[in-house]
Amino acid sequence: MRARRFNPLHLAGWLFADMLLVLALVAMGDQGDPQAAEARPTPSASASGKPAPSKSPEHKGPRAVTRTPVKVSIDAAQGDRDRIEDRLRAVTEKYRGRQAAFVLTFGRNSDPGAGGAYAHQVNSLLTKARPDMFRNATTRDFWKGAATGGHADIEIYFYTYAN
Repeated sequence: MRARRFNPLHLAGWLFADMLLVLALVAMGDQGDPQAAEARPTPSASASGKPAPSKSPEHKGPRAVTRTPVKVSIDAAQGDRDRIEDRLRAVTEKYRGRQAAFVLTFGRNSDPGAGGAYAHQVNSLLTKARPDMFRNATTRDFWKGAATGGHADIEIYFYTYAN
């Protein structure tokens, strides 16, 4: 009986497939995100010599999410839903008109269970405080160690453009 020998020709198909995969990944990574760059209006002169009003850019393709979160904090007693909701409205006022993709909330407390519960309570009130901003946003509850409770650090990751 004859022993099988290694034949490098057998690897040619795998090598070809791997090379195609690498080329596809390089091509996809080189394209960039067309929605991430803000459209800059180009003034065009009209018959009167004044710049013509620019149209808002149309968004095509999938939205992107900002890499850097907006960080806000609130202080309100656990269970005081009205105060939590008021504080959420106040700290997100300057971001009105934007839409959140996902939110990470860190409830501060010495007890991990109570901190996580506070973060959950804050996240449950996001859509009540700002329905347009937090509709369909993914939320995650976390605990952050602290001597006292009633404080939440919130990281909001917005889409790069509003719907």
